[in-house]
Amino acid sequence: MASVRSYRWATVAAGLIGAAGVGLAAAASHAGGEALLRPASTICLAHAPALVALSIAGDRVRLAALVVVGMTLGTVLFSGDLVARHFIGSGLFPMAAPTGGVTLIVSWLLLCAGALAPGRD
Repeated sequence: MASVRSYRWATVAAGLIGAAGVGLAAAASHAGGEALLRPASTICLAHAPALVALSIAGDRVRLAALVVVGMTLGTVLFSGDLVARHFIGSGLFPMAAPTGGVTLIVSWLLLCAGALAPGRD
């Protein structure tokens, strides 16, 4: 079983992703980025609280470390691609946003699988 201390990196990821979400929401409202920055903000602001929850309860949730890595990577890919498209005119790499989106979906499904897996309790 992992210790709560080992999930500190999930809290750091949550803080960075949450801050990015607020910044992107402001940019979308004030810099004309509704089409790309608003969805990027929404993804960040939806996943930051999930990462906080996993950082707190990760030692009691099966597959939590894998879910945290997936949610962090998926959020960075999805949102990062949209932000790159807005500010530099091209994405991170071909299929970056869809790859990030699929990674997020799989991460949520892994969370379900971990909850349904036979436990140690």
